[in-house]
Amino acid sequence: MHQQLTLYPDCRCDAVSAIAVDVQRERADRIGLTYTLTGQIAALRIPAITAPSRGDNLWQTTCFEAFLRPDGDKRYFEFNLSPSMQWAAYRFDDYRTGMSPLDEIAVREIAIDQDQHSLVLQATLELDELASATSWHMGLSAVIEEANGRKSYWALAHPPGKPDFHHSDCFALLLPAASQT
Repeated sequence: MHQQLTLYPDCRCDAVSAIAVDVQRERADRIGLTYTLTGQIAALRIPAITAPSRGDNLWQTTCFEAFLRPDGDKRYFEFNLSPSMQWAAYRFDDYRTGMSPLDEIAVREIAIDQDQHSLVLQATLELDELASATSWHMGLSAVIEEANGRKSYWALAHPPGKPDFHHSDCFALLLPAASQT
């Protein structure tokens, strides 16, 4: 499924012309994400590439995010995917409460491809705990930091008020159940 992120209405971002996300759920326990940012890559603050590993506070600079909530549930899961190839996964019991590291779910693969006009991040999420969900509500988002330090917020949908990717309005994509294979 091809999805287009939109810029938060009160933000400005001169360096990015578009951010698209391709979502693939071919198996119940795995989801593939491909974020494609188009624009002036040299005008962005992009963290240096490291070995793929867990990290924290990745959202404080350029970072792509995915939020998953099983249908009919208040708990949800947050994934941060950095162009540095670091990633993070967290569990929440309800809206911004009960946050804890999600150790039993992993980012199986993460890869970066970049040139002067595009940055592509591909990641495969292993979702053992979520595999039993019949369908998921999903939020896709990005924090983009320009070289001048200005940040912008991109998402499938934005709630009223300040940017808030945890808000239920942001879970705008419904992923149907996938077959168990």
